[in-house]
Amino acid sequence: MRTCLLVLLWASLSLYVDNMSITRRIVVEMGEMEGEKEEDRDGGKGEKLLKRFKRGWMWNQFFLQEEYTGSDKQYIGKLQSDMDRGDGTLKYILSGDGAGDIFTIDENNGDLHANKRLDREDKAFYTLRATVVNKNTGIKLEPETEFIVKLHDINDNEPIFTEELYTVSVPERSNMGTSVTQVTATDADDSMYGNSAKLRYSISQGHPYFSVEPDTGIIRTALGPGEMDREKREHYQVVIEAKDMAGQRGGLTGTTMVNITLTDVNDNPPRFSQSIYQFSVPESMKAGTPVGRIKAVDKDLGKNAEMFYNVVGGDGLDMFDVITDKDSQEGIITVGKPLDYEKTRSYTLEIQVQNTQTLDTRFLGYLPTKDMATVRIGIEDVDEPPLFERASYVMEVKEDAAVGTAVGSVRAMDPDGYNSPVRYSIDRRTDLDRLFNVHSGNGSVFITRPLDREEAAWHNISVIATEFTFYVNVYVNDNAPTFASFYETFVCEKTKAGQKIQTVSALDADDPAGGHKFFFSLATEGAYRGNFTVRDNGDNTAGVLTRRSSYSRLHKSVYLVPVVITDGDFPMQSSTGTLTVRVCTCDREGNMELCNAEAQTSSAGLSTGALVAILLCVIILLMIIVLFAALKKQKKKEPLIISKEDVRDNVVSYNDEGGGEEDTQAFDIGALRNPEAIEESKQRRDIIPSDTLYPPLRQTVIPSRDNADVRDFINQRVQDNDNNPTAPPYDSLATYAYEGTGSVAESLSSLGSASSEGDQDYNYLSDWGPRFRKLADMYGAEDSDRDS
Repeated sequence: MRTCLLVLLWASLSLYVDNMSITRRIVVEMGEMEGEKEEDRDGGKGEKLLKRFKRGWMWNQFFLQEEYTGSDKQYIGKLQSDMDRGDGTLKYILSGDGAGDIFTIDENNGDLHANKRLDREDKAFYTLRATVVNKNTGIKLEPETEFIVKLHDINDNEPIFTEELYTVSVPERSNMGTSVTQVTATDADDSMYGNSAKLRYSISQGHPYFSVEPDTGIIRTALGPGEMDREKREHYQVVIEAKDMAGQRGGLTGTTMVNITLTDVNDNPPRFSQSIYQFSVPESMKAGTPVGRIKAVDKDLGKNAEMFYNVVGGDGLDMFDVITDKDSQEGIITVGKPLDYEKTRSYTLEIQVQNTQTLDTRFLGYLPTKDMATVRIGIEDVDEPPLFERASYVMEVKEDAAVGTAVGSVRAMDPDGYNSPVRYSIDRRTDLDRLFNVHSGNGSVFITRPLDREEAAWHNISVIATEFTFYVNVYVNDNAPTFASFYETFVCEKTKAGQKIQTVSALDADDPAGGHKFFFSLATEGAYRGNFTVRDNGDNTAGVLTRRSSYSRLHKSVYLVPVVITDGDFPMQSSTGTLTVRVCTCDREGNMELCNAEAQTSSAGLSTGALVAILLCVIILLMIIVLFAALKKQKKKEPLIISKEDVRDNVVSYNDEGGGEEDTQAFDIGALRNPEAIEESKQRRDIIPSDTLYPPLRQTVIPSRDNADVRDFINQRVQDNDNNPTAPPYDSLATYAYEGTGSVAESLSSLGSASSEGDQDYNYLSDWGPRFRKLADMYGAEDSDRDS
């Protein structure tokens, strides 16, 4: 508020100074005409005196408010010359920026106007020139003088940011108050005039994560490192608002969007997704062969997520290695040394993983920076060939040894745990002359032909040891083939003979060595052989074909076709499958339109669940109707008294307006005049009528009007009401309408009044307060009308 007062005071002073400068007269030397007069006056002296000219312009500069929205021309000011005597002989001429187009001057009186709506942001001031000439001669009476029209700024431009969208980043886990970026907005209004261009920044979206400095537009983090975690939230969209008028109410605003991304820091160690891994590898695997892959997960990104694995323990520490895949960051377990199932059947490894980069441990607390996993590797047995006890054997034999003489023996064993028997044989490529042979069972080498040392002193033969393996396959054909699935198809009423309508196949639980072979045929005892036929395709499938060109859906809607399926093994097994064929109405392309009546009824009818739901709805509706009827019967009738809470004095409202004094049927005044004439069957008006609650009223002898006292009459009526069992159980207003005898008020009827209505003075109603003001106005007006 103080700032606004100062601005208004400054604006008033500036306008005051400007007006003073406009109206101030600048006195200079007088013009030539007056100088000549002085010269003539002192001509005899021959002396040249100093002469003064008086300049007659009364302006310096004008001010004009921009963005004028009025319908008339905007008045700027008035140009006034001292030579203007008001006789219409002078003419004001305007020239300069926008003269004649934007600015016009009244040539007779010098009024200056702006014809157009001007924008200070387009041009802040205009330089104009004015002069005065004689209308008749066109001679300049004043030298041309220059003045300026300045535009006063208004707040008509909203702040505009240098960028519509900022994309910046800040490291996660940054301290509170860390600078993110700076946004800048500009305002086209005059920064030297008022607060139109004085901006204040604020944040309208992005709380409570970020804040902005009001004066500089610097965006900073508003939360601590524990809250700014990229792994929880990476992207933020912040809306910054710039408001002029120093942020005060009524200022214009501009907004910009800032997309802030939290960059990653290495604040998360790698963690295995499971604590135990299991692999198996054949014992025949060579060194360097991969066994399996393990993977740890790091929530960080890029280099911060790089890790390496190493084996740190376990009985397989020397048997296996682990390397790191740089692309997938997986650990690859490889075979380090030859494996032997017969020696060790499983190994256990303890593998450790950790980051390659330095880990920021500020937020880990007591959590470890490394992770461990257990890897169990099972060795699979491989059927290895038999191994000889020695790699080579040297045997000696005499050249004259008889055929069949044993030279020596070899021995081989199965290295596998099964200890399978071994069969021996000679590689005939090393004994082309077939001089030797070996016993297949015990490995004894013997001579098969005579030997001659002079022909060959040495014989190098190779013995092959082969492992025996026995396989026994037990098979009995004891299962009959069946349909592969439940088959159901349709046939059109209008068709052609030999059209295939379904392809069927079969399954068999047996597993013959040569594979399955099925045969399909139509059952011989079937009654549908004239309607359909079965064609065996020879590939364990069969097609069902029509044998007629037309079928009647009304005559027969469903056909059950029996198909016999037989296998080709011994003993032969067979079964009969049933194909359901429905007769349908089809279009020209053979597409089904309407099938048998059974299918149509089932599709169009309602299910049991739907019928039960409808029945429940009907029952609930009936219960609601019965409930409403019962509540309506139990509803009590409203009493005459509207209020049920106040059981004290009440006025019974009958809502029955009388007919006035002329209505002789509304009330029998004779009953009050002569109480003895009251009818016994007359009912009370202040209670609900009832046929059984009206005993005859007790006749009370009341003195005549002339000799009865009002007090006795009222007391008697009160006693009657108190003793009446049909009276309401609360106090009520009883009107007796009996004036008594000799009232000083005389008759209350206007017909019997001595004075007329015109003689009444109703001015006293004005003194009774606002509630009687309406009556006073009504009757007072009538009095005034009569007076007039």
